[in-house]
Amino acid sequence: MGSIAVPPPSTEGARRTMVANRRRDTGPELGVRRLLHARGFRYRVDFAPVAELRSRADIVFTSAKVAVFIDGCFWHMCPDHFIMPKSNRDYWEPKLARNVERDRLTDLRMADAGWKVMRYWEHESTGAVADDIAHRLHAD
Repeated sequence: MGSIAVPPPSTEGARRTMVANRRRDTGPELGVRRLLHARGFRYRVDFAPVAELRSRADIVFTSAKVAVFIDGCFWHMCPDHFIMPKSNRDYWEPKLARNVERDRLTDLRMADAGWKVMRYWEHESTGAVADDIAHRLHAD
């Protein structure tokens, strides 16, 4: 898989937006973690549950073998909110498609390694996400 040259940002606003993106500790992640911690759950943060995989989960319950990903609507092409950029489309289209493909492959490989993967969108209510995680952890 060859690397694709990153085009320069189309505007100063686009540049600022990209620079402000965070890999970890996003608002939705912090909100879910805060609620889970308040309920007594303990977890690892930004952790690679399967050493052979490149993917790092946002929240990991190691003893339960559960990995939680809170996916950004842009980077993971949310069906409800994603809008393909109009500028540099030749760059963005394959890059974002690879992200989604990598997500599906990660889910499969983690399941093969005995891990349960939970995925949520950044736009989902942090309370609803925390409730679902807590419910699913107690159900196992």
